[in-house]
Amino acid sequence: SSPRLEGFQACSGLPRKMEDTMMAFALPTVHSTASRPLQEAAFQTVAVPRHPSISTASTFNRAGTFAEVTAAALVVASIGRRSVASASRRGLARRAQKPKIPEGTPKVEPVPILKRPRRNRRSSAIRDACAETILTPANFILPIFVHDGEEDIPIGAMPGVSRLGVDTGLLREVEEARALGVKSVVIFPKTPDELKTATADECYNPEGLAQRAIRNVKEKFPDVCVYTDVALDPYNSRGHDGIVRSDGVIMNDETIHQLCKQAVSQAEAGADYVSPSDMMDGRIGAIRRALDAAGFTDVGIMSYCAKYSSAFYGPFREALDSNPVDSGEDWVVPSNKNTYQMNPANSREALIEAKADEEEGADILMVKPGMPYLDIIKTLYDYSNLPIAAYHVSGEYSMLKAAAMKGWINERDCVLEALLSFKRAGATIILTYYAKEAAKWLPPERRLPFF
Repeated sequence: SSPRLEGFQACSGLPRKMEDTMMAFALPTVHSTASRPLQEAAFQTVAVPRHPSISTASTFNRAGTFAEVTAAALVVASIGRRSVASASRRGLARRAQKPKIPEGTPKVEPVPILKRPRRNRRSSAIRDACAETILTPANFILPIFVHDGEEDIPIGAMPGVSRLGVDTGLLREVEEARALGVKSVVIFPKTPDELKTATADECYNPEGLAQRAIRNVKEKFPDVCVYTDVALDPYNSRGHDGIVRSDGVIMNDETIHQLCKQAVSQAEAGADYVSPSDMMDGRIGAIRRALDAAGFTDVGIMSYCAKYSSAFYGPFREALDSNPVDSGEDWVVPSNKNTYQMNPANSREALIEAKADEEEGADILMVKPGMPYLDIIKTLYDYSNLPIAAYHVSGEYSMLKAAAMKGWINERDCVLEALLSFKRAGATIILTYYAKEAAKWLPPERRLPFF
């Protein structure tokens, strides 16, 4: 009934009933976000030559009537449909042609192979259907370094990773990870040097850096699962995971006393899981009893049950300034952690550690590092019914990042392949500094396979 619609009928040359039908069809098409090229064609200046219903001089622009814009959209849609149909016919024709083979290819009789595994790799659909391992952001724990300040402090040996302010960057990082589906974090504090002592008493300070970080995260994001690190090295003036005796011996039972106090203080701050990484004998059972006695029966323990004395920890120790320190005084400080962390040459020893930790009440068993120890992950997966975690450690991260920055590898594909290998070996939980990037790189449905 509008003069504008009368103009559309005159322009299109269509009967009124057909015009109404075409108008109804055009409206959702023009406004559909899936048809953005059509929108741009319709709502910007569009010239339509050689169309039987519209003059070659006809031009529709933003100032045109609604009917004129719709007419332009219908013409573009019609042209698009013809192009798609033409392309489809060309595709069918190509598929109908016999594939060409390179000149010189030998002519052979078909080999009588009954089992051809490649049949199940012929298309992405069948490859996806047969995939044995699926990786999602829910498998990731994001390690976060915090310090008592506001600014982000980049870590030189770990490009893209920084120490974050306990009241500022920490919450921003957790919020970003959570939005990507990564809802688990582990906190590592950079303790100020003036608070470090030979007995690491700062580790159980209720107002300490780690405890404040835990409270900050749980208050703002109660659904995020917070893991902690239970060890003395971030607080120890001599840089070891335990108390160092003057002859260089790392004291086991005295260290456990401190670890129990540390674990309880972290539970009081709101930790969901405490994670003893110290490798002292018997510490899992002692910590479990201490937590239960303090009323924290629901707080879990993720045990670093197979933590190797590895060269891959270098960038991490830079981040926390937690290398063994020889102060020059009359005190022997071992330069490495070989007397309590495991020998990289051993695999069966991991079963001894895993069995002890499981019997003492561990809820999750971890292997650290990750990629050089895939065999250990598989061994523990076959041995135990507990969830297995793998730590994709700082040295592994830095190697991948450095190679990618040099242009030597495809960072996305290599990282996802590495993370997939942990899951394939049996780790359902993966601690990785790539957690956020990997969550972005996964397909929209947040699943692999990605090949």
